[in-house]
Amino acid sequence: MNYKNDLITNILPFWLDNAIDEVNGGIFTCLDKKGNIYGRDKSVWFQGRALWSFAKAYNVIEKNPKYLEAAKKIYSFLDTCTDTDGRMYFTVTEDGRALQKRRYYFSETFAAIGCAELYKATGDEKVRADAEKYFTVAYECFTGVRKNEPKIDPENRATKALSPVMIMLSTAQTMRSMNDVNKEKYNVICKECLDEILHGGYLTEKALLESVNIDGTFSDTMSGRTVNPGHSMEAAWFVMLEGMLTDNKEAVEAGKRIIEITLPLGFDDKHGGLISFTDVCGHPPVQLEWDMKLWWPQCETMIAMRMAYQLFGEEKYNDWYKCFESYCEKYFVDGSDGEWYGYLHYDNSVSTTLKGNIFKGPFHIPRLYIMMAVMDADGSIMRYAE
Repeated sequence: MNYKNDLITNILPFWLDNAIDEVNGGIFTCLDKKGNIYGRDKSVWFQGRALWSFAKAYNVIEKNPKYLEAAKKIYSFLDTCTDTDGRMYFTVTEDGRALQKRRYYFSETFAAIGCAELYKATGDEKVRADAEKYFTVAYECFTGVRKNEPKIDPENRATKALSPVMIMLSTAQTMRSMNDVNKEKYNVICKECLDEILHGGYLTEKALLESVNIDGTFSDTMSGRTVNPGHSMEAAWFVMLEGMLTDNKEAVEAGKRIIEITLPLGFDDKHGGLISFTDVCGHPPVQLEWDMKLWWPQCETMIAMRMAYQLFGEEKYNDWYKCFESYCEKYFVDGSDGEWYGYLHYDNSVSTTLKGNIFKGPFHIPRLYIMMAVMDADGSIMRYAE
C-alpha cells in the first residue's frame, strides 16, 4: 500500500466529502458503502476521534486546509455533546440533543486527544484548556474521584479491566505531547498506567487478559478468561511506544512479549486475519461475534508488527506485517467505493457493506495510515509521537 497517497486520496476524502455536518458541526459516521448517510444520530466517541484524525493528518502528513477546517467544524460540536456535570454523552441527535449517556468515559478521553492535536495545529489556548478539561473529567472517573455505576456488583465479584488503563495510557501520551506545561504530570500518569498493564495481573504467560480480580489474580469466569486479540495488539504498541519515548527497555520487551503470546491465540491459520475474541483456557468463547474479522484488530496488528520490526529488526515481524497488509488489501479495502469494510465473517466474506456506524468511523484506519506513512518516510515512528 502507498499509505500517504491512499490516506489523502481515499481514506480522508471519503469522510470529508460525505460526513461533515456543515449545519450543526460535528461528523456523521453512519455511512453506507458509497458514503451515503443512513442514520443521522451522532457518535460522541467519533467527534473526538475524527477531530484527532484530521488534526493529526494536518500536523504530520500535509498542511491541507480542508483537514484543519474539518477539525474545527467537529471541535465546534463538542460543547453540545457535554452535559452540565462535565460528562459527555455517548450518542446525540444530529443537532446535539442527548440520546445516551454511559458510565464509560471514553467520549471524554477521545475529546481530550482531539483537542490536544487541534491545539498543536492552531495554538488556540481555548482548545488547550478544553483538552485539559476533558482529560480531567476522564481521569477523575478513572481514579474514582467521580463515582460511576460499576459494571459488575463489586460486593459479589470485584474485578478490574484492561481497556480503561490502556486507553488512559494512550490519552496521557497524547496530552504529554501537547506542550511542556504539564509534561511531568502526564509522565507520572503514563508510568502508573504502564506499571498497571505490565504488573497488574493482566499480563500472564498465556495472554494479556481483558479483566482480572481486583487484586490482580486470575478470575476463572467467562469474562475473566476473555482475550481480545485486537486490544492486546493495540496495548502492545502503546507499551512499546512508551518504552521508546522514555527509554524503558522493560516496556519495549513487554510489548514484544504481548505480540508473541497474542498471535497464536488470535490468528486464523485457515483464512487469515485476527479473530475478535477467544477464551484463554480453550472454552467456547461467549461472544457471538468471536470468530469474525473486524477492521480495527487488523490495523492494530499491523502497527504492532511494524513497530516491533523497527525495534528488534527481526524479519518475522516484517513478514507478519506484510501478511496482514496483504490480507487487508484483499478483503477489507473497497477498491470501487473507497475506505474499508468493517466486518467480515470467519471465511472473509463481507458481513455488511456499511463503511461506518456508531463504532466505526475515521480513527483506527486513518491512524494506521498516518503511522505507516510516517514510518515509510522516516524509518521511525518518533515524528508521529511528537
